[in-house]
Amino acid sequence: MASHSDPRTPSGTHRPARDLIDAVVENMRANLEPLKYSTLAPSRYLVYLHPEEFARVEGIVPLLQEQTARALAEELQKLNSRPAYRKYIDRVVGAAPPVENAARDWQVEFLPDHDGEIAAGDILIHSELVLPAPADDLVSGQRTRRITTVHVGHRTTKREETVTRTQPADQPYARLRFEDNAGSHTFDIVRDSVTIGRGGIAYRADVRIDASVDVSREHARIRRDPRTGTFFVVDLSTLGTTLNGVRLPRGYEDNDGTKRENGVETPLTTGSRIGLADTIYLDFDILRR
Repeated sequence: MASHSDPRTPSGTHRPARDLIDAVVENMRANLEPLKYSTLAPSRYLVYLHPEEFARVEGIVPLLQEQTARALAEELQKLNSRPAYRKYIDRVVGAAPPVENAARDWQVEFLPDHDGEIAAGDILIHSELVLPAPADDLVSGQRTRRITTVHVGHRTTKREETVTRTQPADQPYARLRFEDNAGSHTFDIVRDSVTIGRGGIAYRADVRIDASVDVSREHARIRRDPRTGTFFVVDLSTLGTTLNGVRLPRGYEDNDGTKRENGVETPLTTGSRIGLADTIYLDFDILRR
């Protein structure tokens, strides 16, 4: 049930600027990451608006950023304040870990949607939370949890992914060759994670495919295990991904509007042929482990 402070309004209507601030604060509250001794709040927020909506608030963006950061800090303080009855319970069962900003400062940007993904009155918030690496993980790079929340009318959908950022290799590990509407392409894989799709503001795509909407904006991901050099492919699409003509199992679950990867992936070998919605085909070759 929407309340007077609910940032969601019917799609296609203008929102007061304060609703944008409320939406970012709501995003922060919904995406906390509990650790053993603290709970981390995402520190970076990209807020995308319909171009007409952005033009309406463009002149006050610096003030909007300042007040959003202030509202986030106040919400953090509120989350850490303990009413008298909770303090008594804490003495009995132990205090809950404090909620902390994952970085030193809040980073908030307001941007226009140039990809045509957002209708007037809708809000897309892309938040990032840098996760601490496990104590025994000496190989993987920095892990970042990315959460994309879209407010459309009175409905909210959310997509979660955890991306490992590694330094690019001097020499490519593998190579992709494919043809799309823009011609023939070769893409060298120099990182341990590469996402394939049409891309867009809400969808990161390292390999951008110029194709029909049958190919999802974020269609598949290729992952390299840095310990063994083994490659895997994950299907993230709506219409499916094939490997050498065989349809792959879906690599995510969709529960109550939240899309979350499930860890299902399939090994890749030299000469593998990856099909995107039976429309675009990519030839995969391993160059080195």
